[in-house]
Amino acid sequence: MKKSPVVFYVSLAILATLVLMGVLIPETLERITNTTQSFITNSFGWYYLGIVSVFVIVLFYLLVSPIGKIKLGRPDDKPEFSRPTWLAMLFSAGIGIGLLFYGTYEPISHYAISSPTGELGTNQGILDAMRFTFLHYGIHPWAIYGTIGLTLAYFTFRKGERSLISKTLRPIFGKHADGKVGRAIDIIAVISTVMGVATSLGFGAAQINGGLTYLFGAPSNMTTQTIIIFVVTILFMISALTGIGKGIRILSNFNMGLSLLLFLFVFVFGPTIFILNLFMDTLGTYLHHFVEMSFRMAPVNEEARSWINDWTIFYWAWWIAWSPFVGVFIARVSLGRTIREFIIYVLISPSLISFLWFTVFGGAGISTELSGFSISSLLPEESLFGLLEGYPLSMVFSILAIIIIVTFFVTSADSGTFVLGMMTTNGSQNPSRGIKVTWGILLSVTALALLYSGGLLALQNTMIIAALPFSVILALMVFSLIKSLQQEKKELGIGQLRYAEKKENIK
Repeated sequence: MKKSPVVFYVSLAILATLVLMGVLIPETLERITNTTQSFITNSFGWYYLGIVSVFVIVLFYLLVSPIGKIKLGRPDDKPEFSRPTWLAMLFSAGIGIGLLFYGTYEPISHYAISSPTGELGTNQGILDAMRFTFLHYGIHPWAIYGTIGLTLAYFTFRKGERSLISKTLRPIFGKHADGKVGRAIDIIAVISTVMGVATSLGFGAAQINGGLTYLFGAPSNMTTQTIIIFVVTILFMISALTGIGKGIRILSNFNMGLSLLLFLFVFVFGPTIFILNLFMDTLGTYLHHFVEMSFRMAPVNEEARSWINDWTIFYWAWWIAWSPFVGVFIARVSLGRTIREFIIYVLISPSLISFLWFTVFGGAGISTELSGFSISSLLPEESLFGLLEGYPLSMVFSILAIIIIVTFFVTSADSGTFVLGMMTTNGSQNPSRGIKVTWGILLSVTALALLYSGGLLALQNTMIIAALPFSVILALMVFSLIKSLQQEKKELGIGQLRYAEKKENIK
């Protein structure tokens, strides 16, 4: 299928302009992104918290509703991938690098550097650090992914629409979903996707650099990160050209296997009983404070509000910016699943895996901090390697960690090129190699330009800015999905059948 000229070229022009600004006038770009990001987090923080909470409510409603038995596809459609492979692909695309970058650093940061509740360095501070980490990597982010993935899968496989964000809004915009309005929506989705994926690639490059610096004394600078991105670009291009059934599938299973090995290593050689106790306690406090944390804005506490802007609002924006990419990819690999099965595997299962991961690495990091080795004094990208230094075979498993980061880097970029190819070829389920190569190069160049113009802060700022307009589209997608599902529920008589059965049983 040929590319969609307007969406492809307009998106390309906007992103090329951003890259040129990052290279030619980096200070100006950094100043603009800083100012815009500050305005958005201060003025729209309440909106981000509210809209993400709505996504959570909608998915839980669909999970328990009779609507949940509707299949994402025709009655005879079968899933393309096994459940373990499906889950591995969902997880690798959806969170990947974030686990390695923040697994040790975030709990340590909340405990020893900047506390969400002011309980810095205390026993209560440990518990608070963990429950807020659970908030950032649990139900809420996966609800964002689940919302867009479910909507796309439903309209693509159930309603026969092309796999484009704009086509999911046909119940709202009608024929305009095929015109200028639809193309504008798809352009916003492409820009958001590039910003989200480029941010993660930047984090990945920084952490690989951090590991090489910590282990081998390699210089930590733009030159090293450029070389890293160049090498990884070649790797994910090779993967992308092999197709989704080979490259992404094989690498997803591979890095999940390596991640499990690293996870078990830290769990066994770390403070195992402390980790188990911490997991159970944190899971309980997370569920207990779930609603409170979901809407926490701290309007009368400037320090707490600043923390919320830097962490929670940043995360919600990051997940929203990533959501077109992850959502399109999740939809692509979810043919033949029921809505209920989809929600369990996209919302519940990844959340539990994230909770376990952060408890093991966060708990081990905090235990190491308490023993006298200051992980909190290390750079964020070095925290994982600082943790592993205190364990047997530290060099072996530190190198393993770098390999995992690289494979997550490759799967994220590979998935990103595939999704961007779909978005700019009228929803093609198998975009051409040329299109994937074009987007792969642009993703890497964008990550480099943003790193050059202001490092990780520029990546974060740009991504938060890109997320705002797309969040409005996400809200419209939820409304469109509910509207269409309610109509199908009525046509299939799902609710009426259940009522009739109960009435018959009473008789």
